[in-house]
Amino acid sequence: MYKTINGLKIAIGLPAYNEEKNIAGIIVKLKEISDTIIVCDDGSGDFTSKIAQEMGALVVTHPKNLGYGAAIRSIFLKAREIESDVLVTFDADGQHRVEDISKVLEPIQKDQADLVIGSRFLNNTSEIPSYRKFGIKTITNLTNVTTGSQITDAQSGFRAYNKKVLNNITPSEGGMGVSTEILIKATNNKFRIAEVPITILYGQDTSTHNPVSHGASVIISTMKYVAIERPLTFYGIPGIVFLIVGLFFVGWTLQEFAISGELITNVTLIGVGCTILGVLLLMTASILHSIVSIVRQQSK
Repeated sequence: MYKTINGLKIAIGLPAYNEEKNIAGIIVKLKEISDTIIVCDDGSGDFTSKIAQEMGALVVTHPKNLGYGAAIRSIFLKAREIESDVLVTFDADGQHRVEDISKVLEPIQKDQADLVIGSRFLNNTSEIPSYRKFGIKTITNLTNVTTGSQITDAQSGFRAYNKKVLNNITPSEGGMGVSTEILIKATNNKFRIAEVPITILYGQDTSTHNPVSHGASVIISTMKYVAIERPLTFYGIPGIVFLIVGLFFVGWTLQEFAISGELITNVTLIGVGCTILGVLLLMTASILHSIVSIVRQQSK
């Protein structure tokens, strides 16, 4: 069933949605590398699933479109089920080059990394539209702040995962934020993350996600995981800021009252409101930090 590379059972996973134009040609090329191609048909309305099955791929079908993250989750679960040593995730829209798969596999084969990202920013980036560069770099910087990493392309879907990652990480994010979720979980598990340069192909036949909805999805997802993983940072820092501002305005209110015997309504409301909000945020940070610490201790 498997074609092995250096003794490793390699599975290649393709999340696909209405990709009947590209899927056959991509599978043919991928078959030269691995006999195990996993296609997640994420509720396509065309012949994506049928074509993939006829081409000999293992097909996981979603009854309706659940999103990119749900497709990645299904691919992870199937790769784990068939006991793959390595999973390579590869876009089905023709943007990735099959020739680059050897690059993302190499650090895992040499046991230098557990998760390898094919980065679009370690190579010539002239083919990447400017608005996409800006969006990707913004999201990547946000991810790096969250994980403490120095990744250049946190949103690349071209990745390789070894067996440790497959067995310990189960994606839960349904949308485009899944890429960030996996990196945060990998960092928490102290997995080794590496990047290699790849070439991206933006052509007329390649599909692209709406940049606004994509960016919003990833930012919301990242904020959610920061709130869970680092509640003291996420809630505590804004809490301190609001508390300082509130106390400043409260002090101003008391000073004016002592001088004139009157309250300045706007200043008073700002002072009281910011003080209450700051206290609530600090209490939330403290409570969530305690809960997260207890859960982590119990899960060890």
